[in-house]
Amino acid sequence: MQQLKILTVGSANMDLMLNVDRVPAAGETVLSDGGVAYIPGGKGANAALAFAKLGAHSVFSAKLGADVHGQQLFKYYKESGIDTSYIKVDRDCPTGFAAIMKENNGQNRIILYPGANEHLLADNLLEAFSSSPDALYLNFEISFQTALSAAKIAASRNIPIFLDAAPADKNMPIEALPYLEIFSPNETETAELCGILPSGADSSLRASLALWRRVKCKYIVIKQGARGACVYDGKHFDMIPAARVPKVVDTTAAGDTFTAALTLEYMRTGDVKAAAKYAAAAAAVAVSRFGASSSIPTVAEVMSFIQNGSV
Repeated sequence: MQQLKILTVGSANMDLMLNVDRVPAAGETVLSDGGVAYIPGGKGANAALAFAKLGAHSVFSAKLGADVHGQQLFKYYKESGIDTSYIKVDRDCPTGFAAIMKENNGQNRIILYPGANEHLLADNLLEAFSSSPDALYLNFEISFQTALSAAKIAASRNIPIFLDAAPADKNMPIEALPYLEIFSPNETETAELCGILPSGADSSLRASLALWRRVKCKYIVIKQGARGACVYDGKHFDMIPAARVPKVVDTTAAGDTFTAALTLEYMRTGDVKAAAKYAAAAAAVAVSRFGASSSIPTVAEVMSFIQNGSV
């Protein structure tokens, strides 16, 4: 089978991970349990790494600062097998940074400083498209205008577009996006974009219908964490259960892993429901591990989980 080439246009961050029993209330100090680490992150970078680990030719278009974090991230991407030819350096703005507090139940709270990510501009994109990708993968940790420009270039070249709608803002003019193959928010992002929290089958269907009226796409796939995901194509609505693991260690990058795995398996098979099941397995492996990039599984690990039901 020919190796697919996926172009990711998105964010690159250095993450500071802090383990806490619970997040602090206003004015309160909470001690970390000693788990502190700097780990490569950013939704774009996580997806680019997932594509590389899952067997694609992963091309990454991003912007880093001319600082230590930027140097470390560039080296890490290159060593991880990502095509770094289209990563740019901003001499005036630091590399994106995220502070992540992870609670004992595996849930996390994230504070993001975009930094150089905000300076990835439309002018940087045409060069990246010279790589002749089979698909474009986007998220909203870069400016909406840059994401829109990338989508328009892809649409003009008949390149299928996959969009992880994170983070979301209700004021985003998502109606302006060209036709997408898959539009994939999580529950919180869905509520932000359409005003309906998809907390069950009925509300998930209503949310899917509301998104369908705003976004031109072939499929809407709403990520729902431990409840799995739902898939809607304008006529048919399906609930895809989550794959179970004995213990959820850390949910950081689980959504990024899911949407990247969904994208790649869909490109391989053309079957969105099968792709969502594969993505659920990949996300299950991710939540069983600590960190963002460090939790993303290889294709062999995903297949082992599917076959054996264990990580």
